[in-house]
Amino acid sequence: MQKLLDYLNSLPKERQDQFAAACGTTVGYLRKAVCIKQPIGDAIVIAIERETDGLVTVEELRPDRIDNWTYIRGTAKNLTGNTCALNDQPEDKAA
Repeated sequence: MQKLLDYLNSLPKERQDQFAAACGTTVGYLRKAVCIKQPIGDAIVIAIERETDGLVTVEELRPDRIDNWTYIRGTAKNLTGNTCALNDQPEDKAA
């Protein structure tokens, strides 16, 4: 959570508001969550990782869900390793 607070504090006030909005929340909510160590919802922590370009990760914000993040990242790797193109046509077995 400290990493999120450090990230927020590194931004100018206007950018903090834009960042929080892009994450689907407010700066006040994020600061409160950090201060009282309140778990932040999954959708918001995913957005935080996206909006910080990975500087603050879901694993850091919600270590209690580490099994979920590991599974999701593993699934994503499997999907991106797929070499089948969407426009590939099946082979014509009659030919």
